Amino acid sequence: MADEWLRYSCQLALPGFGKESQLKLQNAKILIVGAGGLGCPAAQYLAASGIGTIAIADFDIISTINLHRQILYTPAEIGLLKAEVACKKLQQQNPQIKIVSITEKIITKNVLGIIEDYDIVVDGTDNFETKYLLNDACVLRGKPLVYAAIYQYEGQISVLNVLNDDGTFSPNYRDLFPDVNAAQIPNCAEGGVMPTIAGIIGCIQANEVIKYITKTGELLSGKILMMDSSTLQSRIIKTGTTTKTTITKLLETISVNLISAAEFKNSLGKNKYELIDVRNEDERDKFNIGGKHIPLAEIEKNISLLDFDKPIIFYCETGRRSEEAVRILEKKFPGKDFFSLDGGVKAWKELEITSVK
Repeated sequence: MADEWLRYSCQLALPGFGKESQLKLQNAKILIVGAGGLGCPAAQYLAASGIGTIAIADFDIISTINLHRQILYTPAEIGLLKAEVACKKLQQQNPQIKIVSITEKIITKNVLGIIEDYDIVVDGTDNFETKYLLNDACVLRGKPLVYAAIYQYEGQISVLNVLNDDGTFSPNYRDLFPDVNAAQIPNCAEGGVMPTIAGIIGCIQANEVIKYITKTGELLSGKILMMDSSTLQSRIIKTGTTTKTTITKLLETISVNLISAAEFKNSLGKNKYELIDVRNEDERDKFNIGGKHIPLAEIEKNISLLDFDKPIIFYCETGRRSEEAVRILEKKFPGKDFFSLDGGVKAWKELEITSVK
Protein backbone atom coordinates (compact mmCIF):
# COMPACT_ATOMS: atom_id res chain seq x y z
CA MET A 1 0.00 0.00 0.00
CA ALA A 2 1.36 3.43 -0.95
CA ASP A 3 2.34 5.72 1.93
CA GLU A 4 -0.42 8.20 1.02
CA TRP A 5 -3.02 5.48 1.63
CA LEU A 6 -1.39 3.91 4.67
CA ARG A 7 -2.77 6.38 7.21
CA TYR A 8 -6.31 5.60 6.00
CA SER A 9 -5.90 1.82 5.99
CA CYS A 10 -8.34 1.24 8.89
CA GLN A 11 -11.19 3.12 7.23
CA LEU A 12 -10.33 1.56 3.86
CA ALA A 13 -10.87 -1.81 5.52
CA LEU A 14 -14.48 -0.95 6.40
CA PRO A 15 -17.09 -3.08 4.57
CA GLY A 16 -18.44 -1.10 1.64
CA PHE A 17 -15.99 1.78 2.08
CA GLY A 18 -12.74 1.10 0.21
CA LYS A 19 -10.63 3.27 -2.07
CA GLU A 20 -13.57 4.76 -3.97
CA SER A 21 -14.99 6.31 -0.80
CA GLN A 22 -11.56 7.57 0.23
CA LEU A 23 -11.16 9.30 -3.14
CA LYS A 24 -14.52 11.02 -2.57
CA LEU A 25 -13.19 12.36 0.72
CA GLN A 26 -9.99 13.56 -0.91
CA ASN A 27 -11.95 15.41 -3.60
CA ALA A 28 -14.33 17.03 -1.11
CA LYS A 29 -14.24 20.66 0.02
CA ILE A 30 -15.68 21.42 3.46
CA LEU A 31 -16.33 24.74 5.19
CA ILE A 32 -16.46 24.79 8.99
CA VAL A 33 -17.87 28.02 10.41
CA GLY A 34 -16.82 28.47 14.02
CA ALA A 35 -13.61 27.03 15.47
CA GLY A 36 -15.01 26.61 18.96
CA GLY A 37 -16.40 23.77 21.04
CA LEU A 38 -18.09 22.11 18.06
CA GLY A 39 -15.70 23.17 15.32
CA CYS A 40 -12.55 21.89 17.05
CA PRO A 41 -13.49 18.18 17.30
CA ALA A 42 -15.33 18.25 13.95
CA ALA A 43 -12.28 19.73 12.21
CA GLN A 44 -9.84 17.33 13.85
CA TYR A 45 -11.68 14.20 12.74
CA LEU A 46 -12.41 15.52 9.27
CA ALA A 47 -8.74 16.38 8.81
CA ALA A 48 -7.70 12.98 10.12
CA SER A 49 -10.12 11.21 7.78
CA GLY A 50 -8.52 12.79 4.70
CA ILE A 51 -10.97 15.46 3.54
CA GLY A 52 -9.14 17.10 0.63
CA THR A 53 -9.87 20.75 1.49
CA ILE A 54 -11.04 22.10 4.83
CA ALA A 55 -11.70 25.81 5.41
CA ILE A 56 -12.03 27.15 8.95
CA ALA A 57 -13.93 30.44 9.29
CA ASP A 58 -13.70 32.28 12.62
CA PHE A 59 -12.85 35.93 13.34
CA ASP A 60 -12.60 35.49 17.13
CA ILE A 61 -9.50 35.14 19.31
CA ILE A 62 -8.69 32.43 21.85
CA SER A 63 -9.77 33.25 25.40
CA THR A 64 -9.21 31.57 28.77
CA ILE A 65 -12.89 30.60 29.05
CA ASN A 66 -12.64 28.72 25.74
CA LEU A 67 -10.01 26.24 26.88
CA HIS A 68 -12.19 23.73 28.76
CA ARG A 69 -14.06 22.71 25.58
CA GLN A 70 -12.10 24.09 22.60
CA ILE A 71 -9.50 21.37 22.62
CA LEU A 72 -7.22 22.60 19.82
CA TYR A 73 -5.90 25.48 21.92
CA THR A 74 -3.50 26.01 24.82
CA PRO A 75 -3.00 28.82 27.37
CA ALA A 76 0.07 29.97 25.44
CA GLU A 77 -2.19 30.81 22.47
CA ILE A 78 -4.62 33.10 24.31
CA GLY A 79 -5.17 36.24 22.24
CA LEU A 80 -4.33 34.59 18.90
CA LEU A 81 -6.88 34.11 16.11
CA LYS A 82 -8.71 30.78 16.44
CA ALA A 83 -8.86 30.09 12.71
CA GLU A 84 -5.13 30.60 12.19
CA VAL A 85 -4.11 28.47 15.19
CA ALA A 86 -6.58 25.72 14.26
CA CYS A 87 -5.42 25.60 10.65
CA LYS A 88 -1.76 25.42 11.63
CA LYS A 89 -2.39 22.45 13.94
CA LEU A 90 -4.67 20.64 11.51
CA GLN A 91 -2.05 20.98 8.78
CA GLN A 92 0.50 19.40 11.10
CA GLN A 93 -1.96 16.63 11.86
CA ASN A 94 -2.41 15.82 8.18
CA PRO A 95 0.09 17.39 5.76
CA GLN A 96 -1.61 15.62 2.82
CA ILE A 97 -4.68 17.87 2.81
CA LYS A 98 -5.31 21.58 2.13
CA ILE A 99 -6.30 23.81 5.05
CA VAL A 100 -7.71 27.31 4.50
CA SER A 101 -7.99 30.00 7.20
CA ILE A 102 -10.81 32.57 6.95
CA THR A 103 -10.58 35.29 9.61
CA GLU A 104 -13.19 37.74 8.34
CA LYS A 105 -16.56 37.88 10.06
CA ILE A 106 -19.31 36.21 8.05
CA ILE A 107 -22.01 38.77 7.24
CA THR A 108 -24.67 39.27 4.57
CA LYS A 109 -22.24 40.89 2.15
CA ASN A 110 -19.70 38.04 2.06
CA VAL A 111 -21.47 34.81 3.06
CA LEU A 112 -22.55 33.72 -0.43
CA GLY A 113 -19.04 34.22 -1.79
CA ILE A 114 -17.46 32.36 1.13
CA ILE A 115 -19.64 29.23 0.87
CA GLU A 116 -19.63 29.13 -2.94
CA ASP A 117 -16.62 26.84 -3.41
CA TYR A 118 -17.54 24.25 -0.77
CA ASP A 119 -19.59 21.06 -1.02
CA ILE A 120 -21.05 21.14 2.49
CA VAL A 121 -21.06 23.62 5.38
CA VAL A 122 -20.61 22.71 9.06
CA ASP A 123 -22.28 25.08 11.51
CA GLY A 124 -20.16 25.41 14.65
CA THR A 125 -21.46 28.88 15.57
CA ASP A 126 -23.00 29.96 18.87
CA ASN A 127 -25.30 32.82 17.86
CA PHE A 128 -28.65 32.78 16.13
CA GLU A 129 -28.00 35.62 13.70
CA THR A 130 -25.15 33.69 12.06
CA LYS A 131 -27.09 30.41 12.15
CA TYR A 132 -29.99 31.94 10.24
CA LEU A 133 -27.60 33.67 7.85
CA LEU A 134 -25.70 30.45 7.10
CA ASN A 135 -28.95 28.56 6.67
CA ASP A 136 -30.41 31.10 4.24
CA ALA A 137 -27.17 31.27 2.23
CA CYS A 138 -27.02 27.47 1.98
CA VAL A 139 -30.65 27.35 0.82
CA LEU A 140 -29.99 29.99 -1.84
CA ARG A 141 -26.89 28.14 -3.07
CA GLY A 142 -28.31 24.62 -2.69
CA LYS A 143 -25.68 23.56 -0.13
CA PRO A 144 -26.29 21.06 2.69
CA LEU A 145 -25.70 22.42 6.20
CA VAL A 146 -24.69 20.27 9.18
CA TYR A 147 -26.36 22.17 12.01
CA ALA A 148 -25.58 21.64 15.69
CA ALA A 149 -26.03 23.42 19.00
CA ILE A 150 -25.05 22.75 22.60
CA TYR A 151 -26.27 24.14 25.92
CA GLN A 152 -25.42 22.99 29.44
CA TYR A 153 -25.64 19.14 29.27
CA GLU A 154 -27.56 18.93 26.02
CA GLY A 155 -26.81 18.94 22.31
CA GLN A 156 -28.70 18.62 19.04
CA ILE A 157 -27.74 18.01 15.44
CA SER A 158 -29.39 17.75 12.03
CA VAL A 159 -28.30 17.75 8.38
CA LEU A 160 -30.32 20.49 6.70
CA ASN A 161 -31.20 21.43 3.13
CA VAL A 162 -30.24 18.10 1.56
CA LEU A 163 -31.32 17.52 -2.06
CA ASN A 164 -33.89 14.73 -2.23
CA ASP A 165 -34.16 12.24 -5.09
CA ASP A 166 -37.30 13.99 -6.38
CA GLY A 167 -35.57 17.37 -6.64
CA THR A 168 -37.01 18.85 -3.46
CA PHE A 169 -34.91 19.80 -0.44
CA SER A 170 -35.11 18.52 3.11
CA PRO A 171 -36.13 20.88 5.96
CA ASN A 172 -33.80 23.76 6.81
CA TYR A 173 -33.17 25.70 10.00
CA ARG A 174 -36.20 27.94 9.53
CA ASP A 175 -38.43 24.85 9.33
CA LEU A 176 -37.07 23.68 12.68
CA PHE A 177 -36.95 27.10 14.37
CA PRO A 178 -39.12 29.67 12.57
CA ASP A 179 -38.54 32.36 15.19
CA VAL A 180 -36.09 32.43 18.10
CA ASN A 181 -35.73 35.22 20.64
CA ALA A 182 -31.95 35.05 20.76
CA ALA A 183 -31.61 37.56 23.56
CA GLN A 184 -33.49 35.29 25.99
CA ILE A 185 -31.29 32.22 25.44
CA PRO A 186 -27.88 32.29 27.19
CA ASN A 187 -24.77 31.14 25.35
CA CYS A 188 -22.20 28.71 26.77
CA ALA A 189 -20.36 31.36 28.81
CA GLU A 190 -23.57 32.60 30.41
CA GLY A 191 -25.60 29.40 30.81
CA GLY A 192 -22.72 26.94 31.15
CA VAL A 193 -21.84 23.87 29.11
CA MET A 194 -20.42 20.42 29.84
CA PRO A 195 -17.23 20.23 27.73
CA THR A 196 -17.79 16.63 26.71
CA ILE A 197 -21.14 17.36 25.02
CA ALA A 198 -19.25 19.69 22.67
CA GLY A 199 -16.91 16.85 21.76
CA ILE A 200 -19.73 14.34 21.30
CA ILE A 201 -21.84 16.57 19.06
CA GLY A 202 -18.82 17.89 17.14
CA CYS A 203 -17.75 14.33 16.37
CA ILE A 204 -21.27 13.48 15.18
CA GLN A 205 -21.08 16.49 12.86
CA ALA A 206 -17.87 15.09 11.36
CA ASN A 207 -19.54 11.69 11.07
CA GLU A 208 -22.48 13.18 9.13
CA VAL A 209 -20.11 14.98 6.76
CA ILE A 210 -18.28 11.73 5.99
CA LYS A 211 -21.58 9.89 5.50
CA TYR A 212 -22.84 12.60 3.14
CA ILE A 213 -19.71 12.62 1.00
CA THR A 214 -19.30 8.84 0.77
CA LYS A 215 -23.05 8.06 0.61
CA THR A 216 -22.60 5.73 3.59
CA GLY A 217 -25.35 4.94 6.09
CA GLU A 218 -28.44 7.00 6.83
CA LEU A 219 -28.10 10.77 7.15
CA LEU A 220 -29.70 12.83 9.91
CA SER A 221 -31.72 14.55 7.20
CA GLY A 222 -35.39 15.21 7.88
CA LYS A 223 -34.75 14.47 11.53
CA ILE A 224 -32.94 15.97 14.50
CA LEU A 225 -30.91 14.09 17.12
CA MET A 226 -31.30 15.32 20.71
CA MET A 227 -28.82 14.16 23.35
CA ASP A 228 -28.52 14.67 27.11
CA SER A 229 -25.02 13.94 28.37
CA SER A 230 -26.14 13.89 32.01
CA THR A 231 -28.30 10.79 31.43
CA LEU A 232 -26.81 9.56 28.15
CA GLN A 233 -30.31 9.47 26.77
CA SER A 234 -30.91 10.45 23.15
CA ARG A 235 -33.84 10.55 20.79
CA ILE A 236 -34.40 11.28 17.12
CA ILE A 237 -37.32 13.50 16.15
CA LYS A 238 -38.58 13.39 12.57
CA THR A 239 -38.97 16.84 10.99
CA GLY A 240 -40.44 15.84 7.62
CA THR A 241 -38.93 15.08 4.26
CA THR A 242 -39.27 18.46 2.52
CA THR A 243 -38.95 22.10 3.46
CA LYS A 244 -42.07 24.21 3.97
CA THR A 245 -40.26 27.56 3.87
CA THR A 246 -39.46 29.86 0.97
CA ILE A 247 -36.23 31.87 1.13
CA THR A 248 -35.59 34.34 -1.68
CA LYS A 249 -32.97 36.67 -0.21
CA LEU A 250 -30.64 37.19 2.71
CA LEU A 251 -31.65 39.36 5.62
CA GLU A 252 -29.27 42.25 6.22
CA THR A 253 -26.98 41.66 9.20
CA ILE A 254 -26.85 44.58 11.62
CA SER A 255 -23.30 45.68 12.33
CA VAL A 256 -22.98 46.56 16.01
CA ASN A 257 -20.47 49.15 17.19
CA LEU A 258 -18.10 47.56 19.69
CA ILE A 259 -15.78 49.11 22.25
CA SER A 260 -12.96 47.06 23.72
CA ALA A 261 -12.46 46.63 27.45
CA ALA A 262 -9.10 48.41 27.18
CA GLU A 263 -10.57 51.40 25.33
CA PHE A 264 -13.40 51.69 27.81
CA LYS A 265 -11.03 51.45 30.78
CA ASN A 266 -8.93 54.29 29.37
CA SER A 267 -12.04 56.49 29.19
CA LEU A 268 -13.02 56.00 32.85
CA GLY A 269 -13.17 59.21 34.84
CA LYS A 270 -13.65 61.34 31.72
CA ASN A 271 -17.47 61.14 31.79
CA LYS A 272 -17.51 60.39 28.05
CA TYR A 273 -20.12 57.63 28.03
CA GLU A 274 -23.42 56.57 29.53
CA LEU A 275 -22.93 53.01 30.88
CA ILE A 276 -25.83 50.53 31.04
CA ASP A 277 -25.72 47.03 32.57
CA VAL A 278 -28.31 44.85 30.78
CA ARG A 279 -27.82 41.69 32.86
CA ASN A 280 -30.24 40.34 35.44
CA GLU A 281 -30.20 41.39 39.09
CA ASP A 282 -28.34 38.32 40.38
CA GLU A 283 -25.50 38.84 37.92
CA ARG A 284 -25.21 42.51 38.82
CA ASP A 285 -25.12 41.77 42.55
CA LYS A 286 -22.23 39.34 42.09
CA PHE A 287 -20.07 41.75 40.10
CA ASN A 288 -20.49 44.90 38.03
CA ILE A 289 -18.40 47.67 36.55
CA GLY A 290 -20.85 50.44 37.35
CA GLY A 291 -23.44 52.33 35.37
CA LYS A 292 -27.21 52.13 35.44
CA HIS A 293 -28.92 48.76 35.66
CA ILE A 294 -31.63 48.11 33.03
CA PRO A 295 -32.12 44.40 32.19
CA LEU A 296 -32.36 43.71 28.47
CA ALA A 297 -36.01 42.69 28.68
CA GLU A 298 -36.85 46.11 30.16
CA ILE A 299 -34.82 48.31 27.81
CA GLU A 300 -37.73 49.35 25.61
CA LYS A 301 -39.90 50.23 28.63
CA ASN A 302 -37.18 52.38 30.21
CA ILE A 303 -35.88 54.44 27.30
CA SER A 304 -36.56 57.59 29.34
CA LEU A 305 -33.75 56.59 31.73
CA LEU A 306 -31.12 56.82 28.98
CA ASP A 307 -28.98 59.91 28.54
CA PHE A 308 -28.85 60.50 24.78
CA ASP A 309 -26.51 63.49 25.16
CA LYS A 310 -23.57 61.05 25.40
CA PRO A 311 -22.65 57.85 23.55
CA ILE A 312 -24.19 54.87 25.38
CA ILE A 313 -22.26 51.69 26.19
CA PHE A 314 -24.23 48.55 27.03
CA TYR A 315 -22.59 45.61 28.76
CA CYS A 316 -23.49 42.08 29.86
CA GLU A 317 -21.53 38.95 30.76
CA THR A 318 -20.08 38.16 27.32
CA GLY A 319 -21.34 40.88 24.96
CA ARG A 320 -24.20 38.92 23.46
CA ARG A 321 -27.12 40.61 25.23
CA SER A 322 -25.48 44.03 25.03
CA GLU A 323 -25.22 43.63 21.25
CA GLU A 324 -28.93 42.86 21.18
CA ALA A 325 -29.58 46.02 23.21
CA VAL A 326 -27.67 48.03 20.60
CA ARG A 327 -29.75 46.50 17.81
CA ILE A 328 -32.99 47.35 19.62
CA LEU A 329 -31.97 50.98 20.19
CA GLU A 330 -30.50 51.49 16.71
CA LYS A 331 -33.84 50.53 15.16
CA LYS A 332 -35.63 53.13 17.27
CA PHE A 333 -32.98 55.85 17.17
CA PRO A 334 -30.91 55.55 13.98
CA GLY A 335 -27.87 57.80 13.93
CA LYS A 336 -27.33 57.78 17.70
CA ASP A 337 -24.08 56.45 19.18
CA PHE A 338 -24.64 53.06 20.80
CA PHE A 339 -21.84 50.62 21.70
CA SER A 340 -21.56 47.11 23.10
CA LEU A 341 -18.67 46.28 25.42
CA ASP A 342 -16.78 43.69 23.38
CA GLY A 343 -16.51 40.45 25.37
CA GLY A 344 -18.50 41.93 28.23
CA VAL A 345 -17.64 41.42 31.90
CA LYS A 346 -15.54 38.38 30.97
CA ALA A 347 -13.24 40.54 28.85
CA TRP A 348 -13.12 43.19 31.58
CA LYS A 349 -12.04 40.63 34.18
CA GLU A 350 -9.37 39.20 31.87
CA LEU A 351 -8.05 42.72 31.29
CA GLU A 352 -7.85 43.26 35.04
CA ILE A 353 -5.94 39.99 35.52
CA THR A 354 -3.55 40.91 32.69
CA SER A 355 -2.99 44.36 34.19
CA VAL A 356 -2.06 42.84 37.58
CA LYS A 357 0.49 40.56 35.93
